[in-house]
Amino acid sequence: MPSKPASPLIHVALVEDDVHFQNAIVTAIAASDDVKLVSVSSTRAEGLQALQSAPADVLLVDLGLPDGSGIDVIQAAHLLWPSCAVMVCTTFGDEAHVLRSIEAGASGYLLKDSAPDNMLAEIRSLHGGGSPISPLIARQILTRFRQAPPAVPDARVLPSAEGQTLLSNREKQVLELITKGFTAEEIARLMQVSVHTVQTYVRRVYIKLKVSSKAEAIYEARNQGLLEG
Repeated sequence: MPSKPASPLIHVALVEDDVHFQNAIVTAIAASDDVKLVSVSSTRAEGLQALQSAPADVLLVDLGLPDGSGIDVIQAAHLLWPSCAVMVCTTFGDEAHVLRSIEAGASGYLLKDSAPDNMLAEIRSLHGGGSPISPLIARQILTRFRQAPPAVPDARVLPSAEGQTLLSNREKQVLELITKGFTAEEIARLMQVSVHTVQTYVRRVYIKLKVSSKAEAIYEARNQGLLEG
């Protein structure tokens, strides 16, 4: 019986100045059969230089680097390695760093409280399309979005005074999270609602914006000034 073909390796680039955490990640990856470390950088400058090489599948970035912010590396990676999934690994758990990282292009955000073996699972999850987020960070994002009043269930499709489509607060929250790359399941966990409810919000957004896909919804929302960027 023919042997099953091996799964493609997940190529990982690391930008991390904490020697102990760096060594732990290097050791964990070295013991893995499906993850390969292709570069290790200890500074912002080295991280930016590493982006001149062939794109990695996953980029792990610390934010507090000795010569600057890891957010600069994330922004550069978003432009130079558009297909690479970026995950922040840091001690910074404040809202400002979290939001700036996500806006820069990060798809995952982990505090440095995970065991190296758990990090391997998070790398695989990120590469598979997930958005690993530490529970503390998820609660912060959830708290931010829960500050808005709940949506009116039978909100009508009405234009605003400026001619914009009127989205409810929750519909706009869902659209913003979709724009940042979160899946319906992840949005449901963050907003503490069912996946069905998230899908209902998405359908309402499509109807109100008169579109039929995520890309069209994002384009139309930005065109109308409903989203930044």
